[in-house]
Amino acid sequence: MNGSFKIGSIFGIPILLHWTFLVIIPLFAWIIGSQIVLTAELLSDLFGVAIDLTYLTSGYNPYILGIFVALALFGGVLVHEIAHCLVAKRMGVPINSITLLIFGGVSSMEESTPDPKVELPMALVGPLTSLAVGLICTALLYLSKATVTDPPLAGLLVFIFAYLGLLNIFLFAFNLLPAFPMDGGRVLRAYLAGRMPLHRATRIAADVGKVFAVIFGIFGVIFFSPILILIAFFIYIGAGQESAAIKYNFLLKDVNVGDIMARSVMTVPPTMPIREVIDLMYSTKHLGFPVMDRGFVVGMITLADVHKIPTLDREAMQVRDIMTREVIALSPRSPVIDGLRLMSRYNIGRIPVMENDTLVGIITRTDILKVIELKEI
Repeated sequence: MNGSFKIGSIFGIPILLHWTFLVIIPLFAWIIGSQIVLTAELLSDLFGVAIDLTYLTSGYNPYILGIFVALALFGGVLVHEIAHCLVAKRMGVPINSITLLIFGGVSSMEESTPDPKVELPMALVGPLTSLAVGLICTALLYLSKATVTDPPLAGLLVFIFAYLGLLNIFLFAFNLLPAFPMDGGRVLRAYLAGRMPLHRATRIAADVGKVFAVIFGIFGVIFFSPILILIAFFIYIGAGQESAAIKYNFLLKDVNVGDIMARSVMTVPPTMPIREVIDLMYSTKHLGFPVMDRGFVVGMITLADVHKIPTLDREAMQVRDIMTREVIALSPRSPVIDGLRLMSRYNIGRIPVMENDTLVGIITRTDILKVIELKEI
């Protein structure tokens, strides 16, 4: 995901941190620190234990404690996502990474048609893990109250465990809401997919998710909650994207690349000047060409490659100076949906079709969208 950087790996799964995470931690620390007395009173009433405020309100302790609790909360989110990934790996689903964002965590898995028998346990294990963490924290708060004899220290420990227990139990309940693509929405889809085709189950789950997104957005506006508005936006967009992806899977399930590729492919040599390539794009209305040298494809040049070069520098450059050398290619027997996934993943508009290192065609995003339109008739 753009804007993310790697901070480590757990069980062989790369852990990425999005820049928005660095924004939310100080915000959470300030919110927790500025409302620490009110929060302590709420937790005391909720869990039925007295909380000594001596350490909680001393000096900068409220904000230091706020940072600690915020980091611990996101640690719980990370455990939640790791649980998803471990079950997925056990069931043979490849995991790319886990990214921590402003609104929580996102597990990146290899795109494929969801199997309800796999998706159901994968979706349930995350919330159940959060519940387990919440119950453990709740048990620790009562243990701390019973065993720690220093009241200020006991108050500090009770506050931390009570806060984390409450937040993780809330995370459990919130994630089980049937707001696709959240965990509860995936549970709903897995249930529906056992009774109807997957694409129809996904459409229903996505529609339910969009309803929840609108509700979250309204509450976010009423209560001036930017995080709730962001979550609403994430759910609404995510539900639409995943519903579309499953629909495309269904419509393209029997279509191979060779069925729709263009067999007449215009190529350019690596020595062609960039100015001539631009003129060729104007005249042919094609925005990318395979680069051929001695009968082999050695690269791709696209309008995006040209845009990366300052206008004044283009006059002295040739195709080989700016072409993409790592060519992504498909076989004529590859499913078209694989081509669409590659285009989305690498943000490209065309892929050459190769057979035994020979260029036999090219497929574009436009070709695929035309097939989708025809299949929808």
